[in-house]
Amino acid sequence: MKPLWEALAAHRDAIAALSLRDAFERDPGRAERMSREACGIFFDFSKNRLTDRTLECLLDLAHASNLPARIEAMCRGDRVNATEGRAALHVALRQPGGVLPVDGVDVMPDVLAMRARMADLAHAVRSGAWQGHAGHPIADVVSLGIGGSALGPRMACQALRHLAAASPKVHFVSTVDGTELARVLAPLAPETTLFIVASKSFTTQETMTNARSARAWLLASGASEAAIAHHFVALSSNARAVAEFGIDPAQMLGFEDWVGGRYSVWSAIGLPVAIALGPEAFEQMLAGAHAMDLHFRSAPLEANLPVLLALVGIWNTDLLGAATSAVAPYNECLALLPAHLQQLEMESNGKSVRLDGTPTPRATSPVVWGNTGIDAQHAWFQMLHQGTQMVPVDFIIAIDAPGTLPGHQPILLANCLAQAEALMCGRTADEVRRELAAAGLTGQALEQAVPHRVFGGNRPSNMLMLDRVDPQTLGALVALYEHKVFVQAALWQVNAFDQWGVELGKVLTARILPELTAEAGSRIPTSARTHDASTAALIARVRQRLA
Repeated sequence: MKPLWEALAAHRDAIAALSLRDAFERDPGRAERMSREACGIFFDFSKNRLTDRTLECLLDLAHASNLPARIEAMCRGDRVNATEGRAALHVALRQPGGVLPVDGVDVMPDVLAMRARMADLAHAVRSGAWQGHAGHPIADVVSLGIGGSALGPRMACQALRHLAAASPKVHFVSTVDGTELARVLAPLAPETTLFIVASKSFTTQETMTNARSARAWLLASGASEAAIAHHFVALSSNARAVAEFGIDPAQMLGFEDWVGGRYSVWSAIGLPVAIALGPEAFEQMLAGAHAMDLHFRSAPLEANLPVLLALVGIWNTDLLGAATSAVAPYNECLALLPAHLQQLEMESNGKSVRLDGTPTPRATSPVVWGNTGIDAQHAWFQMLHQGTQMVPVDFIIAIDAPGTLPGHQPILLANCLAQAEALMCGRTADEVRRELAAAGLTGQALEQAVPHRVFGGNRPSNMLMLDRVDPQTLGALVALYEHKVFVQAALWQVNAFDQWGVELGKVLTARILPELTAEAGSRIPTSARTHDASTAALIARVRQRLA
């Protein structure tokens, strides 16, 4: 492996002077040759600082990493999550049927049974058959979760809200900041509100704090303990804790330990999506993701969208030194996609230790950030064009937009295409001089203005073009990024499916919380950790203000 990385570095140095503008002028077929299409997604990676030889070197690295075998191992249910000794089988959640044995047991009957239960529950809520304790249909559904239990479903509901029923209306609460839950509950009626509590362990501190507050809100309205069964559903694997909370385990939808949080929108965690959009739309999302799974599993690496997206990312991160990567969807409905991809990529590949326990010799996950493109180009695109850091951009665009107003969509599309072209082409000093002279500027004033208006260009970007944002295409798009993350993890030799880095903060929170909540003048619990001077002083200040 090391010689291949060294060959890539030598190749990078050999093409260091590559100008994308010149490359396109010399090679009219570049864009066609560096574009692929599958599952309703057209992927153009020609505006990256690479050549045909670069792609060959990257594909050599993928083959040497035994990537096809690793893809097959994940899809057949091998224990690819080595540090936790389990499979990472989100692909099973979107299979339409068949047989998929994991440790000798076919998982598909349980997957299909859970999908059927989700559909039945969603139909009952949407049709009005599910009623609150006072006999009224459900008008509002509040999903309580955090991380992958919130980001994925929330993103999907936002992206496809043009398909959502007028009632029930689905809301999401993820933060433990009580102002968010209070804001969501303020206009709602307890007797027509259904809560979905999404926590695999049913012990997640933020989610369960919100669930207990929601329970108290319902009971404070005059409802009895028996009413909880009419107003709470659990997405969990802990039947005992669910029952202790007051939820009938028959109203618990479970999922296996091989379903990771950031990959869980395809599981019972997707219940809010099925309620908001209908089970049929949720099935179409699964179908789109499954189509991408089949493409990922069968397409040759040189024609494989997730593989190519991953390889271009590795080139930009590890060879060109890009520390961050931006996502700019030019569709307001995809406003939450960057947040979902932040967790997907950084929680998966934000690792500094390889599978064998040794330190990684190169950069892994870049910092992922972004926003809708039109807002972004009036906010942080200035830095992309003229800043000192190179930031690769994934532009995501849909040609058709449901519900748009006449004349808006062409302007949106033109802005997206223009920004990608501007990042690539830039603007030379001579071009600036000609433009300023044509505008009537001359002499010293002209020359002083030139440096401020030069754009270096040569900034890399991808273009992901969809015909429209519908359930099937959205499913394919999310699965594309999931598989991209897996490919990069394989080449970096890290585990994309654990997240030990989030655990320490939880441990320290459990130690600090009793110190903050102890009564003034009382003795700090002896179990409390001895803190550094800064943390101890901050705890003391908070205690003083809370007293």
